[in-house]
Amino acid sequence: MVQEHEPSTPAEAAEPTATRRIADEAESSRASRGWWDRNADEYQEEHGAFLGDDRFIWGPEGLDEAEAGLLGPVEALKGRDVLEVGAGAAQCARWLAAQGARPVALDLSHRQLRHARRIDTEAAAGGGDGAGVALVQADATALPFRDGSFDLACSAYGAVPFVAEPVRVMREVRRVLRPGGRWVFSATHPIRWAFPDEPGPEGLSVAGSYFDRTPYVEQDESGRAVYVEHHRTLGDRVRDVVAGGFRLVDLIEPEWPAWNHQEWGGWSPLRGNLIPGTAIFVCERD
Repeated sequence: MVQEHEPSTPAEAAEPTATRRIADEAESSRASRGWWDRNADEYQEEHGAFLGDDRFIWGPEGLDEAEAGLLGPVEALKGRDVLEVGAGAAQCARWLAAQGARPVALDLSHRQLRHARRIDTEAAAGGGDGAGVALVQADATALPFRDGSFDLACSAYGAVPFVAEPVRVMREVRRVLRPGGRWVFSATHPIRWAFPDEPGPEGLSVAGSYFDRTPYVEQDESGRAVYVEHHRTLGDRVRDVVAGGFRLVDLIEPEWPAWNHQEWGGWSPLRGNLIPGTAIFVCERD
């Protein structure tokens, strides 16, 4: 679900070097697949308890779809076909299934989807129905579904920040949605890019230009990208939504709640009470 800029690597391998440089769609896709396949185990171990097995959390602040209702009233989810893009271990899709929806969880990483199947298996062993959620491994820029297959689509920090051409994702999501379908996605708030990715006081001073759209890249000794994240300004994100054929209905900037004391990468109560960490875009197609 939520990305971090601290990849784990084998002890014998050199630490990746962080830089800002151009990374095209193919390089970004390869880096994302490799990063998540290598780091899925650590990610689920570190953040699995916070995410839960069947909760729909929009970001590190802990905004819960059960309360936010950004996809619509909970009672209206029953019987709806829903696509989760960048699903990770499918926690959000599993919550949707519990509300009576028919979700499909899509992710680029095979290892993340293995964790999704593990959670389903454990639930079945504990007395659950054992059905699990439908899992699909695919790239968000080329969705393997027919036109008009879904009523709703969602993504909690999945895919959108990590692709070089986000309009391709928007257009693909629009294609597979039925008329009137809603598309809700969360991503790192663009203002965060002007600050160091640190949860403490050192992360509160502007360190770079908000308008620098050069991708953040971590690369190995050979110069091969092992992690890529693309910065877009808030205006860029809005234009991407419109260019993708959607109408922007709402833009949510979750405030940090008093109950949340965790630090997650550069997210923390200190920073969260001063600057937004997450942006959630609520969109609809005609």
